[in-house]
Amino acid sequence: MLSGIVIRPLKRSADERGFFTEIMRRDWSDIIMDEIVQANMSVSYPGMVRAWHRHERGQVDHFLAVRGALKICAYDDETKELDEIVSAGDNPQMIRVPGHYWHGFRVVGDEPATLIYFVNKLYDYANPDEIRLPWNDATIIPASINGKKDGRCGQPWDWFYLPYK
Repeated sequence: MLSGIVIRPLKRSADERGFFTEIMRRDWSDIIMDEIVQANMSVSYPGMVRAWHRHERGQVDHFLAVRGALKICAYDDETKELDEIVSAGDNPQMIRVPGHYWHGFRVVGDEPATLIYFVNKLYDYANPDEIRLPWNDATIIPASINGKKDGRCGQPWDWFYLPYK
């Protein structure tokens, strides 16, 4: 994984009433390294891509898929490594992504996905900390994916590549 990216599986406790999951605790020092100051929710339809963007003023995102499934990616311009994480509401996990990496996600599966994300910087409406690239930007060319070489390396990132053809 790229430096600073952390995946924390969340414990789901079930009983006859349903289930309970802690999604954020200040004492989770493995993933919560910054003060969380804002929480947001995004709902995206099947097949949608929300990428690429990054933050240059220190924002860190903490992603939690609560419904549906997402392919979350982060890309480092310097090392050309791309990290790809599939996260789903059925298997909750918190994913920390330092904002200086290009990042985004694609909804995988056939149902809408709901993403809750926590940030360490308040959104500034007058001067947002976001730089954007198109979702299909041809300059995102991974030299490695999840630290390894595979058939997707050396070519522009394809959000719709089917890994198990």
